[in-house]
Amino acid sequence: MFEITQSNEKELLMQVAEGNEFAFRRLFAIYHQRLGMHIFRITQSTELAEEVVQDVFLKIWMSRETLSRVDNFKAYLFVISKNHALNCLRKVVKEQLLLKKLEASNMVPFKTDSQDADQYYNLIDEAIDHLPPQQQKVYLMSRHNRLKYHEIADQMELSRETVKKYLQIATTSIKDYVHEHMDAIALILGIIQFFCFF
Repeated sequence: MFEITQSNEKELLMQVAEGNEFAFRRLFAIYHQRLGMHIFRITQSTELAEEVVQDVFLKIWMSRETLSRVDNFKAYLFVISKNHALNCLRKVVKEQLLLKKLEASNMVPFKTDSQDADQYYNLIDEAIDHLPPQQQKVYLMSRHNRLKYHEIADQMELSRETVKKYLQIATTSIKDYVHEHMDAIALILGIIQFFCFF
């Protein structure tokens, strides 16, 4: 693990602020391992910790001009990474709750008939077909090919944030499409059943 004096660190930050990529790589080498351990203690996930570290250093590089005003980089780094990690955890919890709601709401059709299950999966396929090309590709690479954000980002030459956004939008669009059409199917089935009794 690399160590650095405060004066050397200040010089390094100035170099990064000026766009020196070698200085940025050195800064990353000095802090990424410690930061990863710090984030792992918060998230209890190696994958999420790696993602947070990469996201944080990407943000630092994107706003590198501001580094010249940072007095205590370690404190600055640990605060922004902690905030980002907590935001990621909140997002994971929201996604898990959404998934549970979807699973709960989608249990009803399967109890009645396997034909309903087929209708449900057909609706998902239709919903995917209705997605814009980029969102569709990201969704399929994530859900069907089981690729990670960074793998999709590399293959599609997109940023990880763009991949995340596309996946969120695609998931919401598919959910809305399926619910809208399942409601319509349920209504039609209800009308048919109603008239069958008379």
